Amino acid sequence: MGLFSKDIATLEDLYVHQLQDIYYAEQQIAKALPKMIEKATDAELRLGFETHLQETRGQIERLERVFELEGLSAKGVTCPAIDGIIKEANEVAGEVADKAVLDAALTAAAQAVEHYEISRYGTLIAWARQLGHDQSAKLYAETLAEEKATNDKLTKLADNKVNAAAERATA
Repeated sequence: MGLFSKDIATLEDLYVHQLQDIYYAEQQIAKALPKMIEKATDAELRLGFETHLQETRGQIERLERVFELEGLSAKGVTCPAIDGIIKEANEVAGEVADKAVLDAALTAAAQAVEHYEISRYGTLIAWARQLGHDQSAKLYAETLAEEKATNDKLTKLADNKVNAAAERATA
């Protein structure tokens, strides 16, 4: 089922597609985070990535509960958006030699992922509520709160430490 294809005829169809999309995305993020942990040199950034990997695993389990609530089997659909964000992050990280600049690049890449997730979960909450899937909406809201908190931590880390270190490294 592709977005804007004939397979999506109703809001319920669109909702299920978005659920499958974010399920795939979370799985890809869980695969990408260990590489980011390995590349990060700032201890606080590395710890943040490790923490978010554990959260992501919990988010996947939460999505599996949503599938169960909705009477669906847990399966994902390819998400070109998250694939592109992760691909870009890998390409940029592969081009950065200086470790401080690499940490800034990894932070920016992680925020791109967070912004994608924030938009998806916000949409899922709205659609779940519209369709009367209130229990699912509550589960999405838990994840949305985690994603926003992670984004806030990344912003503070970038503003207070990582970006300044990258600037000093290239001065």
